[in-house]
Amino acid sequence: MNKTILIGRFIKDPDLKETTGGTLVCSFTLAVARRFKGKDGKQEADFPQIIAFGKTAEFVKNYFYKGNQIAIVGRIQTRTWDDADGKKHYVTEVIAEEAEFVEKKDNGLAPKHEDFAEVSDFAEVPEMDDDLPF
Repeated sequence: MNKTILIGRFIKDPDLKETTGGTLVCSFTLAVARRFKGKDGKQEADFPQIIAFGKTAEFVKNYFYKGNQIAIVGRIQTRTWDDADGKKHYVTEVIAEEAEFVEKKDNGLAPKHEDFAEVSDFAEVPEMDDDLPF
C-alpha cells in the first residue's frame, strides 16, 4: 500500500503550470513538523515536495499561499533521470490526490470577539416552547 497523509505549511506560494497537453500541474513544498523535538529542544521538520494535478492543482493554487496550513492525502513516487553530463538523479515526491483546508480562513473581515462588546443594539430573542412543528 502506498498512502501518505501530511499536514504542513507552505514554505512559499505554490507554482502552477500547464503541460503541453493542457494538464494543470501545481508543485509546492511543505514544512511538516516531526512528532518529537530534536536534542537541542527545537522543533524539527521535513520538507517534502508535493505535486498536484488537474482540479487538485487548481484548488491548491487558488486557495493557498506561503504560511497556510494544508492537509494532503496522496502517494509517494520516485523518479529518475539523467542530466546532460550523464549523471543519474533521483527525486522522491508526494503526488497529492486530495487537498483540504486545515485552518479557518481569516481575511481580516470577520469581526473579532471584542468587537461585540461595543454593540448595544442587539434585540432579545424570546424563548421558544418545545412545541416545534418539525
